[in-house]
Amino acid sequence: MLSSKAPGGKTFLGHPLPLFNLFSIELWERFSFYGMQAILAFYMYYSVTDGGLGLDQDMAVGLVGAYGGGVYLSTILGAWLADRLLGSERVLFYSAMLIMLGHIALALLPGAIGLTVGLILVAIGSGGLKANATSIVGTLYSQQDERRDAGFSIFYMGVNAGGFIGPLITGWLQTTAGFHWGFGAAAIGMALGLVQYGLTRKSLPEQAHLVPNPLPRQQLGRAISIAAVALVVIVIAVLLGWIRADNLKWVVVGVVVIAAIAYFTVILANKRVSSEERSRVFAFIPLFIASAAFWSLYQQQFTFLPRYADTRLDRNLFGWEFPAAWVQSINPIFIIVFAGVFAVLWTKLGSRQPSTPIKFSLALVIMGLAFLCFIPLSGFSAVPLLALVGILFLFTMAELLISPVGLSLATKLAPQAFHTQMVALFFLSISLGTTLSGVLAGFYKADNELPYFTAIGGAAIVLGLALAAATKPIRKLMAGVH
Repeated sequence: MLSSKAPGGKTFLGHPLPLFNLFSIELWERFSFYGMQAILAFYMYYSVTDGGLGLDQDMAVGLVGAYGGGVYLSTILGAWLADRLLGSERVLFYSAMLIMLGHIALALLPGAIGLTVGLILVAIGSGGLKANATSIVGTLYSQQDERRDAGFSIFYMGVNAGGFIGPLITGWLQTTAGFHWGFGAAAIGMALGLVQYGLTRKSLPEQAHLVPNPLPRQQLGRAISIAAVALVVIVIAVLLGWIRADNLKWVVVGVVVIAAIAYFTVILANKRVSSEERSRVFAFIPLFIASAAFWSLYQQQFTFLPRYADTRLDRNLFGWEFPAAWVQSINPIFIIVFAGVFAVLWTKLGSRQPSTPIKFSLALVIMGLAFLCFIPLSGFSAVPLLALVGILFLFTMAELLISPVGLSLATKLAPQAFHTQMVALFFLSISLGTTLSGVLAGFYKADNELPYFTAIGGAAIVLGLALAAATKPIRKLMAGVH
């Protein structure tokens, strides 16, 4: 709801009014994205007679991880277009169009053709929208505005409102009418978001429309040539069998690692980056690694967890077996409830709140504990729903310590000439982690669960404690950013 007049005019929950517009477009985009992703693994590995494509389960979860990694990888393209050619606002609008077309392709085109065309369009569009929506939220606040983390938490609540509703609708449609009806609902949701955004886009701040580091006209032809060559290389690699469904996850891992190293190198070597800004970029490197590790566990909600919910979970609810996809709506419920609590907490604490490295380390430790909590359940023939709800509560607490905080951190540490592209770097850490979530899920064995949960849970806790020990030198490099 809108407050009365404030010093800066009307506000949304005490924050700049354009936050509401961005909250809404992100809600509908996440409705479509998570709604589709909730049934994606099932669509890949269910038999043809059950409406699926009949792929091997390990290959399916690997492809879901690679696709998710591709979504976040494409934030590079969206960020570059915003910083060099179009500005964040226009890239966001065009990206929303691509997402809608992708979901339409999944709904209407049959089999592997619809899957390929749809996922490519959704991946490119989602990458462009995610980086630029986040970047625009950052323009609503000064670097020292203590409402900043709270604002990102509210924005993140919009993400999870969509993430809650989407799987409920698509999961129900998938079980009652078929997969393509579920994909169609995702398309309708994105269309609603696009209309809403089109009606409110003029209210965004002027900075959202600016191109911070314009590409000189004489370099445009070179950029187009590089893009064309890259596309040709990808097509040739596919035709020669170098990129296949069974190795795509490793291809994405390699590309993300190379892209991250290249991005850090370009930013650190750029003459427009001051020494203080360069120090902050160095501080981001260990946090990038921690973020990737966190998301490799957290994003298993879309790789390991669907299989677990489909085969190990007792889904009987008063005599009715609810769709396995509905498990994807549990985490967003907790986010909706607790995002506001965390926003108020950070606002109340102000300068006394834990530093960002400590928040990241706590997130890793909690995620490790969440996976260790699966160990006592290994003896159950059917895992109680409440036990999984408790584990996903831990997922939520960890997520709220790293995701909105990480988005905020990227905008605070960003050099002026690389504002959106620094956000893309944070999303690259999510890309790497998401792809690895598909890799890791392939090692899960239902008949021997203990090694899996013990190894990755323990590793996360160790890494979290190591990051906490390195907090002091990291904060020094952050040069005054909390």
